[in-house]
Amino acid sequence: MEEIKTALAEADPFASWWPFVLAGIVFVVGTVRTFMGGQPCPNGNTIPDRVIVVTGACGGIGRELCRELARRKAHQLVLGCRSTEKGAALKELLRREAVECRVDVLALDLRSFDSVRRFVRQVQASYRAVDVLVNCAGVIFHPPERTPDGFEPHLQCNFLSHFLLTQLLRPNLVRSQYGGGRVVNVSAHGYTAGKIANREDPLNLRLSTPVSGRDAFAHSKLAIVLATRILSHKFAAGLQGDRSNGVTVNCCSPGLVRGTGHLRHSPIMKALFAKVLTYPWMWLFMKSPVQGAQTIVRLVTDPELAGTSGEFFNDCERVELSEIAKDDELAERLYREAMKAVGLDEDAPKL
Repeated sequence: MEEIKTALAEADPFASWWPFVLAGIVFVVGTVRTFMGGQPCPNGNTIPDRVIVVTGACGGIGRELCRELARRKAHQLVLGCRSTEKGAALKELLRREAVECRVDVLALDLRSFDSVRRFVRQVQASYRAVDVLVNCAGVIFHPPERTPDGFEPHLQCNFLSHFLLTQLLRPNLVRSQYGGGRVVNVSAHGYTAGKIANREDPLNLRLSTPVSGRDAFAHSKLAIVLATRILSHKFAAGLQGDRSNGVTVNCCSPGLVRGTGHLRHSPIMKALFAKVLTYPWMWLFMKSPVQGAQTIVRLVTDPELAGTSGEFFNDCERVELSEIAKDDELAERLYREAMKAVGLDEDAPKL
């Protein structure tokens, strides 16, 4: 023991550069992780008495969003889940973490418009008013196929089904006692790569050849941004005298988020060797689901955004849109085509 004490006492920490090298590596890694994690929600507001509907609630971002909203004293969370088993597990977790928050789990398969309509009927049977609708669910790199309704999966799951859900729940959003409900659409930075080959066909329904999963994803996210802007204008004007001018609709990018299950269809994730090489970099450069949910949390909870509509947010701040996303004529065309695609008459949502 005496020999060890003597060796430690005589050790010269400056005799080797390794401690400084390791400290530098730790500092750089920590700095990168902090920067890539983005800005946390700048407020700690509670939202008592709110009824909040969340799609994709069982996934990485949706799951963490629900946990945070429950911690902020949301009165009622309605979880739209493709897997009700996963939804039940999340409900039990929320029951333990936030006893006062009530949770309903309802089946919702965005590949089916019929499922969306059944979901809406169940919501409207239980809740006269909806204060917030978060359209969070989505797919990426989905294999090329058609949904039961005949649409490309990214287009229907990411955009059309959420568009239908928003229109059908509009009467409930209007009844929110907080000056009108809020709609939060989750898009992505990838919308900037979205392409519309023909302005007469903004949904790309008449393309002669199928597009790649990456291009289909980008197009669906561009459609979300365009629809967000046109819906904000229509809600501001009011639709058929329903006082929907109090309803706001905004969209956001959660950033690059790991651990969400979205990459399960990615070719890279199918090879074990690629996974081993990729995961450390994903951990370093991508957000966690908790970090990815922060911008959505602000859009749901911040009273300063009560009158903000038609905007795009990233890292909890408003950002400028690309030129194509600001094209009002294209947005109007897309709105009309989306109404036809989901089977609605102009400004007349019906179950």
